[in-house]
Amino acid sequence: MRTLIKTHLLAILFLIAITIQVEAQSRRSTKGKVVMVKTKTTTLNRRSTPRTRISSKKLVYKRPVRKVASVRNVPNRTIVKYRGQNYYYSNNKYYIQSRGRYIAISPQVGFRINRLPLNSIKLIFNNRNYYNVEGIFYIQRNNGYEVVEPEIGTIIYELPSNYEKVTLNGKKYYEYANVLYEKVQVNGTRAYEVVGIVDME
Repeated sequence: MRTLIKTHLLAILFLIAITIQVEAQSRRSTKGKVVMVKTKTTTLNRRSTPRTRISSKKLVYKRPVRKVASVRNVPNRTIVKYRGQNYYYSNNKYYIQSRGRYIAISPQVGFRINRLPLNSIKLIFNNRNYYNVEGIFYIQRNNGYEVVEPEIGTIIYELPSNYEKVTLNGKKYYEYANVLYEKVQVNGTRAYEVVGIVDME
């Protein structure tokens, strides 16, 4: 009888040890570059949150006119050809050339680069790998990385530095590169959830 009790007790202790080790490993994995998002937060009021494409005409920007950033030259640039037009990529930014200057732009869906920068963050959502580089989302395609729209519900923990504050139906959101975010809490940590894609009109 004692042998049976010892065997059951050892089995239970073994299962507890495995559970604790798995929890510790999953906590450690969030400190690196991989952020795993498998569930959507339940703190949002879904009736007031946009869940689809939103016309830019419905958004009210805190700054009515966006400052246009331009530079005289783009060092170490790579030319990205897209639909017959040249774009310029350097230091994680995209540019177009106009009147002898280079104007910073948000990349269009479909742009491709050969390598991700070192500061890219890997996100897993709906069993799909995304890579976020300063607010731009990529997926791996063939031998490169292609700009894509993130899925609604994707969570990031930091907005790019030049995001814009907007309101929609009186509620505050954040917009960057035509992606609309809402501030949320995930396990007590501030985060931002993708709640819409902005159609520029």
